[in-house]
Amino acid sequence: MFSYAMRLLARSRRLFVTLMKVMLPVMIAVQLAEHWGWIEALGHAIAPAMAWLALPPEAGLIWITGAFVGIYGAIAAMIGLASQLELSTGQLSALCAMLLFAHGLPVEQSIVRRAGASFWATGALRVGVALAYGGAVAWGSRLTGVLDDPVSLAWMQASSEGADPGGLLGWAYSTALSLAMTFAILVALLVLLDVLERTGVTRRITSMLTPLLRFSGLDARAAPVTTVGVLLGLTYGGALIIEESDRQKFDARTRFLALAWLCLSHSLIEDTILLLALGADVWVVLVGRVAVTLVLIAALARLLGEPGPKAPVAGMPAAG
Repeated sequence: MFSYAMRLLARSRRLFVTLMKVMLPVMIAVQLAEHWGWIEALGHAIAPAMAWLALPPEAGLIWITGAFVGIYGAIAAMIGLASQLELSTGQLSALCAMLLFAHGLPVEQSIVRRAGASFWATGALRVGVALAYGGAVAWGSRLTGVLDDPVSLAWMQASSEGADPGGLLGWAYSTALSLAMTFAILVALLVLLDVLERTGVTRRITSMLTPLLRFSGLDARAAPVTTVGVLLGLTYGGALIIEESDRQKFDARTRFLALAWLCLSHSLIEDTILLLALGADVWVVLVGRVAVTLVLIAALARLLGEPGPKAPVAGMPAAG
């Protein structure tokens, strides 16, 4: 038990150091941007677009940060803006779904391109679906009153009593507490993932997802490796698709559909649990996301026609 705890802490520490390299610069940048008035100016600039999505202006900054930096960068921005964020559960769920559909685009889309699909076609698919789905969820929540209860994110930004909250010392103390909480959540997440693996839940989820992928029109040969990416992340899935494409000679259609699946729904376990911990609704960020992905990939599969060894498709480069 002691050795397990030591291994867990060592893994958590390595992961936390990696995340710190992303999160801390973003948190500092957010603080500086707020101090210089850039956030307020950016909020005014993107307010019309966010209003169209029934989201507050600050949500745009968080999503843009996530789109370029990644999920943890977006969480860092959320921590920096927590004191002024006013969101309902529906709005928070919409924002989290947008982050899940489109995050870390520069890095992840480079992997997609290397695996054999168009950087820009799949990138546009992710951004377009994120905006459409996020807007639909936020507007649906506003118009129906479903998930309209307010969410408090104050816990993300611990404040120090007796210290000037606007001063550098107060910000440093608050940031240190927020990062400590992030580390604690990370440890809990790793424990949960390990439990799911040891109890066989992960394997059962994999066996359930594989037929679903095949139903969407994906080549049965690509379904198992795509499932890995769906569960664990685009990096893992993309690497396996690269390997399997070289070994089994997947055609362009198969690579495109598999990678489009991964672009829209990947890391279902880790990323989903992380955002559920923030207060997002599971029906929005997991069930709805997978359902939308299934429908879109099935539509794309039918649009592209039956697989053929030499059937070039627009937006899909040849192998190599």
